[in-house]
Amino acid sequence: MRFRTVVALSGALALSLVSGCAKGGSAGSSANTVTYWLWDANQLPAYQACANGFKKENPGLHVKITQMGWNDYWTKLTASFIAGTQPDVFTDHIQKFGQFADLKVLEPLDDLGIEDSAYQSGLAANWTGQDGRRYGAPKDWDTVALFYNQKMAKAAGVSSGQLNSLSWNPKDGGTFEKTIAHLTVDQNGRRGDEPGFDKHHVKVYGLATGGAGDGDGQTQWSPFTGSAGWTYTDKKRWGTTYHYDSKTYQSVVQWYFGLAKKGYLAPFTDYSEGANPANAQLASGKAAAAFDGAWMISTYYGAKGIDIGTAFTPVGPTGKRATMMNGLADSVTKNARNKKGAKKWVAYLASDACQRTVGSYGIVFPATPDGTKTAVAAYKKKGIDVMAFTRPVADKKDFTTFSYPITNYAADVYALMHPAMQDVFANDAPVSGLSRTNSQINLILDQ
Repeated sequence: MRFRTVVALSGALALSLVSGCAKGGSAGSSANTVTYWLWDANQLPAYQACANGFKKENPGLHVKITQMGWNDYWTKLTASFIAGTQPDVFTDHIQKFGQFADLKVLEPLDDLGIEDSAYQSGLAANWTGQDGRRYGAPKDWDTVALFYNQKMAKAAGVSSGQLNSLSWNPKDGGTFEKTIAHLTVDQNGRRGDEPGFDKHHVKVYGLATGGAGDGDGQTQWSPFTGSAGWTYTDKKRWGTTYHYDSKTYQSVVQWYFGLAKKGYLAPFTDYSEGANPANAQLASGKAAAAFDGAWMISTYYGAKGIDIGTAFTPVGPTGKRATMMNGLADSVTKNARNKKGAKKWVAYLASDACQRTVGSYGIVFPATPDGTKTAVAAYKKKGIDVMAFTRPVADKKDFTTFSYPITNYAADVYALMHPAMQDVFANDAPVSGLSRTNSQINLILDQ
């Protein structure tokens, strides 16, 4: 669901929108139809069920849902804004929000009466622009936890209790690194913490790789930077300076990617978003554990021939565990042909009625508390314990949750951090070089 690839908004889009050239209406829209785009095929049945419920409450109004893959989704959405064929409503990602709001392609939703208190803490506030207006209705939320192969853990003598009691630090990695090393096995059967371990010929890595993490590291290094007390920007929302030049950040990144040098973390070359993501590495037996998001729960537990367990992120130098808490929203396009119907649909999507419906499918955690409870119950029926994902949201004493960085020029930040982080992971470039990248980013934000 939350893949990290970003399709930068093209200069043509910016020029067209700023000059007011992107006129027209949503392809396929009419007074009786609301067009709605989403990218997650797993969620399509749940939202079709919501569309059916919506139609009962709004006779004569039909929702036409279009689902497409993540990369195609953003490419086609960008093209639709230029051509004037944009949908009435689309699933929005916080990664895109800043630039969409700045280009004024979103319709304000203040008249929907959405209250922040009706949703999990922080979700609704994230969709307020710098102008103080709301541009997204909360849809769902996710956190990150450690998925692991229970058979491999048992063979290594590592219990679920141990996995849920791990701690780390950037100097020696703490019990987290020791455990990941012990879960690593070379071609000769030696574990990562045993004499004679061959880091150049590893059969099973203790930790799967999810790539370099770009500028957010959501399912890679963010649980560690977060529990070390680091923050992406100077403000919780709409920050004006990034902190990739921080000694804390750079020391964490150096330690994290250093796990690959030791042979415990799968190398950069093992990762491929489509062909070999972290979950595939676990499913194939090439890795014993992987950090991943709640949107992947069904994928991990649906893998054949593998018994999956989940554990909390490890305790860091701050004395707390940390995870990014991200959330999607539904947005109405500025030039929606059926704007009245679109707003009715978005209001319904954000309602407890639809959120409980989505929760009943046990695929994601809906944004409302009741929707979340319904989802937890649905997962339980499937035999899946999701506490590793839900407890961080409720337990502020032992956990820290933080948001995806929300700033202007998100595409530009990605364009700079994507190659910089890949260079650190793949080519062993010095982390100190990220200070220069940070300066370039802050220069752009200062425009």
